[in-house]
Amino acid sequence: MALGLSRIERPDYSPLGRTDLTVARDRNLRLYTHAAPVMEMLYEQIVNTDSMVVLTDATGTILHSIGDDDFLSRAAKVALSPGANWSEAAKGTNAVGTALVDEVPTLVHADEHYMHANHFLTCSAAPILDPRGNILGVLDVSGDQRSYHQHTMALVKMSARMIENHWLTDDYRNVMRLHFHSRVEFIGTLMEGILAVAPDGKIVGANRGALEQLGLSGAALRMHSVNSLLGLTVGALADRFRSPLAVPTPAQTPDGRQFHVHARFNWSVWSQGSDMGEAPSRTSSQPIEEATIRTPSTPGSTAGASTSASHDAPRPSGGGLKQLQTGDAQVDTVVGKIRRVLNRDIPVLVLGETGTGKELLARAIHQDSERARQPFIAVNCASIPDTLIEAELFGYEEGAFTGARRKGSVGKIVQANGGTLFLDEIGDMPLPLQAHLLRVLQERQVTPLGSNKSVSVDVAIICATHRNLREMIEAKTFREDLYYRLNGLAVRLPSLRERTDLMALVQRILERQCPERRLSLSSEVVRLFQSYHWPGNVRQLFNVLRTAAVMAAHESVITRDHLSDDFIEDALRAAASAQASPAPAPTLSALSDMAPSVALPPSVYAPAPASALPTWPPLGGERANASPTRPTGPAPSEPPRSLQDMEIDAIRRAVEAAGGNISEASKRLGISRNTIYRKLRWQNPLGD
Repeated sequence: MALGLSRIERPDYSPLGRTDLTVARDRNLRLYTHAAPVMEMLYEQIVNTDSMVVLTDATGTILHSIGDDDFLSRAAKVALSPGANWSEAAKGTNAVGTALVDEVPTLVHADEHYMHANHFLTCSAAPILDPRGNILGVLDVSGDQRSYHQHTMALVKMSARMIENHWLTDDYRNVMRLHFHSRVEFIGTLMEGILAVAPDGKIVGANRGALEQLGLSGAALRMHSVNSLLGLTVGALADRFRSPLAVPTPAQTPDGRQFHVHARFNWSVWSQGSDMGEAPSRTSSQPIEEATIRTPSTPGSTAGASTSASHDAPRPSGGGLKQLQTGDAQVDTVVGKIRRVLNRDIPVLVLGETGTGKELLARAIHQDSERARQPFIAVNCASIPDTLIEAELFGYEEGAFTGARRKGSVGKIVQANGGTLFLDEIGDMPLPLQAHLLRVLQERQVTPLGSNKSVSVDVAIICATHRNLREMIEAKTFREDLYYRLNGLAVRLPSLRERTDLMALVQRILERQCPERRLSLSSEVVRLFQSYHWPGNVRQLFNVLRTAAVMAAHESVITRDHLSDDFIEDALRAAASAQASPAPAPTLSALSDMAPSVALPPSVYAPAPASALPTWPPLGGERANASPTRPTGPAPSEPPRSLQDMEIDAIRRAVEAAGGNISEASKRLGISRNTIYRKLRWQNPLGD
């Protein structure tokens, strides 16, 4: 009231202009880069609860939001959307504004909001602090007050802490970082404290967990050195933890608090004696040039060396995420999401049918990461007998069981130390072993079979499965706690029949199989490939082309004669079945294939007469009982149609076929619900 705000009158809800919002986002790009993947994970936990996740800057201006479509439209009516300011000066008492003032996590429920228009909301907000205690912004979950859940605030606080830890690691990646906790099993979790230590031993930064455990303010902590606080020296820590297998060391503060401490630092920088002094304090108000995110984007990049790698170790060449992009929008989206969490210590769960290239994606993630110089260890949980998988993963001592090797064996997890562990077909892991794996992931320690000694490990985790893990959780065949431990970022690789880059994939495979000669496909083979359903996905395509390339010998064109008989029979049977059944509404990928702007590269296929070109399903406006095929060009009486019109037709027909269920339509089309709403809104701005 003192600020002149009315509780009942409709306030000015006009957000920032497009230009001002762009400036605000650019100024806070580093905050957004760290927060966006965490927001995605947080939203996965609250999806379909009439809620949204909001990120604001230090002034309370909303920079980014994601949430349930229906609730986003309701929130927009009270200006809970990007560009709006939610400081107390603008909106009165609310979670975002009050968290900025009090600098503590804040819950504002229903009529606790100052303005009556916001009484339908329940908002849980937590401030995001930099390593010096300065406010960077606020992370908030807002939802319908009727769907409030007490665990929401805990999720928001954990997510804010995750962003803070990422920020600290990015700020001080070239100085020593001490990870500590009173309980050794909490090291490596969100509960751990993190201290950034300069070469002279001075403490230059800390996360919120460190301040809470030590009972000190940020200013008081920076008055200490690591020696005065924990009785340790930088030299002794460097000597002890230069080995990746070193276990945490005990330490004690002057007031008698006892901790376990593990040191992490970039050994390649340390060993070269480079300047590892205090990193500059970079807040959201500084120019974006000073807030560059150090993430290696291409193999061979020298930025961001592996934490435990020798500085002269060669970086793997070839591969990488860029090599997976051949023009398909769904794959591009997957790669884009992964790039945002690369080197952020976030586990990746890759979903998709068998043969879609899940291991190929995992190897690409490893090659583009800071761990590229370290091992990539792949374990197929479905191919190892249940009786041996525990020994294979965790290793064993000599004589641990009948048939064990002399001198024992180092397990796959220890082999991957410092690098990446890829657990393929994680859904096939035996249930008793899942509990053991969860404990290893939480404690970051492995105890080999038959041994009483634990070995500390530092691995990046990537898992993959073709199974529906949520259904397995309901059936009690997969542990829910392990699922949430592995599901940092879940991405789905589309099946080959859903992708729009089939011919680009063909071209790339042929170039790699036969680099010495240029191979192309005959028009008949192109038709077979495009009409085939590819149950084996990319793996099957690779095998078919590899066999065909060998059969073609010295010829330059792959014809039907070069394909195996079983593939031809299966493809012809599928084509006949497709012609006999009514044509479904075309997907957006099919529309993209029809667009002239994405015509197949001419080097992939040999010229064909017009009569041999493939036919397509009918477009919107034609009845379901019309002829299932038609010429590729429009009838003389039909005016040419734009790609946008064809997209709208496809979307409308898919929505109608799904009985108005937008979620189901989005799955069938392979696009998001937001895209459907946006396209239909553009077609009909009045929303009739």
